[in-house]
Amino acid sequence: MISKIALSLAFHLTARLPTFARLPASTRLPASDGVLLFSWSLEPLLPFVWGISLIIACLAAWGLNLIALPGNWVATGLLAIYVWLGPDSGRASIGFFVLIAAFLMAAVGEVIELLAAAMGAKRAGASRRSTFFALLGSFVGAIIGAFVGIPIPAIGSIIAAIVFSGAGATVGAMYGEWSDGRPWKESWAVGHAAFWGRTFGMLGKLSAGMAILFLICIALLF
Repeated sequence: MISKIALSLAFHLTARLPTFARLPASTRLPASDGVLLFSWSLEPLLPFVWGISLIIACLAAWGLNLIALPGNWVATGLLAIYVWLGPDSGRASIGFFVLIAAFLMAAVGEVIELLAAAMGAKRAGASRRSTFFALLGSFVGAIIGAFVGIPIPAIGSIIAAIVFSGAGATVGAMYGEWSDGRPWKESWAVGHAAFWGRTFGMLGKLSAGMAILFLICIALLF
């Protein structure tokens, strides 16, 4: 899906830009064998390069969410740099209101993640120790899932990172409760809650990150 958006963005930008621009006649190179040579400028392509670079960088930042890192905030930071240093006008320019919207989306993603984790832990009566180990297990599981993947084209690594993250949270929470002296039955209840809390939290965060990517693409295209 993201690759299709990037290709569409590239098409719309390049369709409205000349491939090259001729410099004034004073910059023409000497003729050789009756053929007049020109020097060319890549300046008209800079908006295209700016826009595609932003999309690729934010897509990479979105991937950080899969390993429990603040990818949405990284994407928002990249967008802020783009708004500050990028084109001030033209098709590739992005306004301050888009940055504010992206910031709000990133904040919503964080709130969803925190609420999902907190509600899951509270319902199962998780201790601070098990919560810590659940976060640690989630981080390790997400990294393993992202690299191991499952045999599904294109989205296999994403699905694996989500599932392994939840599984890691389960193992971590169960270990935290067991090492704190609680029986395995109670530890399993906490681990089960940690799995669903982490899974729904990550899905919410990934959705918010996807919304940021769509917002940037729309801002560049229209």
